[in-house]
Amino acid sequence: MMMVLGDSFTVGSGPVPAWRAYACQAARLLGWQPVIAGAGGTGYLNRGRAGRTFQQSYEEELAWRPAPDVLVVSGGHNDQRWSTGQVGRAAARLVRDARAGWPATRIVLVGPIWLEAVPAKALRIRDTLAEVARREGVEFLDPLRHHWAGGDPSAVVLPDGVHPTPAGHLLLARWLARSLRS
Repeated sequence: MMMVLGDSFTVGSGPVPAWRAYACQAARLLGWQPVIAGAGGTGYLNRGRAGRTFQQSYEEELAWRPAPDVLVVSGGHNDQRWSTGQVGRAAARLVRDARAGWPATRIVLVGPIWLEAVPAKALRIRDTLAEVARREGVEFLDPLRHHWAGGDPSAVVLPDGVHPTPAGHLLLARWLARSLRS
């Protein structure tokens, strides 16, 4: 079983339902049952419209379930209002709580996702999450290393300029599945 906790990229947004979002597709590509948690606009500290952080989503939606084979926490996109120190502390707490509840589970942090131009603060959040992963002994995957939009951004980015199209979600799903296999 693959659990993924995240924001609108993870749970789907606009014309992309949850079952077509990259997290669910990646689990299917790997032959794992997906359990997807989180909500649009949320983050390690940002509560979004759902009124809860990743920590709260973990506690309410996931922690009570049997241990997954892998837990992927994907985010940081919505946490730009906070200092990197605050984001890092929240991420570390979540990793520690997940490890305490599921000691044999593989835990993977995925940094913030931007499909086009990446703001400087997103790079700092990415670096902070990578450091948290290193310190906590879990894996870190960096989606900012990739140029997702290529020559035609409209193929992978919705008109809102932020969220992936179905084709963009498929690119992210294939990347995540490849990364988790290796």
